[in-house]
Amino acid sequence: MKTIETQILVNCTPEKIWNILINFDEYELWNPFMTKVVGDAKLGSKIMVKIQTVRGKERTYYPIITKFDIDKELRWKGKSFLPGIFDGERIFIIEKSTDNQVSFLHKEIFTGLGVKFVGDKLDEDLKESFDKMNMALKTRAENF
Repeated sequence: MKTIETQILVNCTPEKIWNILINFDEYELWNPFMTKVVGDAKLGSKIMVKIQTVRGKERTYYPIITKFDIDKELRWKGKSFLPGIFDGERIFIIEKSTDNQVSFLHKEIFTGLGVKFVGDKLDEDLKESFDKMNMALKTRAENF
C-alpha cells in the first residue's frame, strides 16, 4: 500500500469547496491536474477522469464514486484492467476549521501487487500535482 496525502487551508465555506469539487464540467477551467472529469457526481456513478501531472504524464481512468457525503467527503476508486494489480482510491475531505476557513485534505491510497514496483515513483510527481490542484482550488474558492 502507498498513500500520497496533501492538505491546504482555504478561506471559504465547506459548501463552496463541495460545489467546486462536484461541478465536473468546470474542471477544465481551473484544475491543472485533473484536466477533465466526465460523469454524474453521485454515489455509484462511473466517471471518466483525465489527469496530467506536473511532469507531463497523462492518464485516463474510469473510477466509481464510492462516497458522496455532501459538503464533507468525496471518494472514487479506480482499478487496473486486472483488479488487485494496481488500484487507487482518491479521497477529498472537507472540514470546517473556523467560521470562514476550511481544511481540504486530498489523498490517494494505492493498493495491489504493482505498488511495490512503482510506489516510489509516485511520490514527487503526484504530491506536487496534488499540491498544484489544491492551490488552484483555493484560488477558485477564494476569488470566484
